[in-house]
Amino acid sequence: MISTLVWGTGNVGRAAIRAVTAHPGLELSGVLVNNLAKVGRDAGELAGLDTQLGVAASNDIDAALAARPRAVVYAASGDIRPDDALADIERALRAGAVVVTPALYALYDHRNAPEDMRQRVTAAIADGGGSLFVSGVDPGWGNDVLPLLISGLGSTVDVVRCQEIFDYTTYDQPDSVRYLVGMGQPLDYQPPMLAPTIPTMVWGGQIRLIARGLGVALTDIREVVERRPLEASVDTKLMGKFDAGTQGAVRFEVQGIVDGTPRIVIEHVTRIHPSCAPDWPQPPSGAGAHRVIIEGRPNIEVTVQATDEDGNHSAGGNATAVGRLVNAIDWLAAAEPGLYDALDVPLPYGTLGRNQP
Repeated sequence: MISTLVWGTGNVGRAAIRAVTAHPGLELSGVLVNNLAKVGRDAGELAGLDTQLGVAASNDIDAALAARPRAVVYAASGDIRPDDALADIERALRAGAVVVTPALYALYDHRNAPEDMRQRVTAAIADGGGSLFVSGVDPGWGNDVLPLLISGLGSTVDVVRCQEIFDYTTYDQPDSVRYLVGMGQPLDYQPPMLAPTIPTMVWGGQIRLIARGLGVALTDIREVVERRPLEASVDTKLMGKFDAGTQGAVRFEVQGIVDGTPRIVIEHVTRIHPSCAPDWPQPPSGAGAHRVIIEGRPNIEVTVQATDEDGNHSAGGNATAVGRLVNAIDWLAAAEPGLYDALDVPLPYGTLGRNQP
């Protein structure tokens, strides 16, 4: 069994605890939290399970890493604390752990990551003998291995389009929704996540991974952003009221340009209420979906909907992204120490009859 520490118990960390507990080759050996109110609580309770797992949450990072876990699922956010997240991950790598995380956007495609970041990570790997695999929670597999898999089913491929279509009403992250993405803000407010160059920083690595998988050279990466106001005020269960006239929907594309034409596109369509921007792409049902469209011969379209935590589409998306990371741990533990990406790490088959946490 591979001893595995889950670092963080938010939206991603809850799913990580459940995934580690269900995996037949992993053993949940520790849980790290930042919130003092969570210290001492059982991991099963924090993960929303109806059973105790016998692992109490701690905020003692030194002690948790001194126990030498073989793997760390780093589930703490890197959205507004990227430097802290990088420093945490370096500590885990120097402790000799295999680390999987969605927190470091720049390392989705580590070959094109900033050199100083890459050097810090590779130095930590060399010192400790660990490994690092970074993949997204938007979800990563929907923007790398899934479109590449589907592209191999056709005769010709003209455009690869990856879509996330999501109603943020079900997403229990008020700061991210209101301030990073700008929902409920005046349209003259500049959401940090939509500022020029930021979408490319976050999703450009996945564009480059797809291009590398398809064997094409990108000539540019472009961004297109459109925002729509709410026509009427709406009340949400998790995040309160959003006023008419404020941002109610956003649609953006990160476009991989090949010979002057957008050929690889990652598109996000996000709303705070289904009534906003009804002409934009909609999920087939519920609050969200991920879709891959291969324009070519034949045209191929695959839509994936996942739910977890009593039917929540946001939780379902997180769970599948976390599953991709957690299910990579045993492969990484057997591989040579190193820095890996989604094209390096195979996607294993599932296992019938896994433990049900």
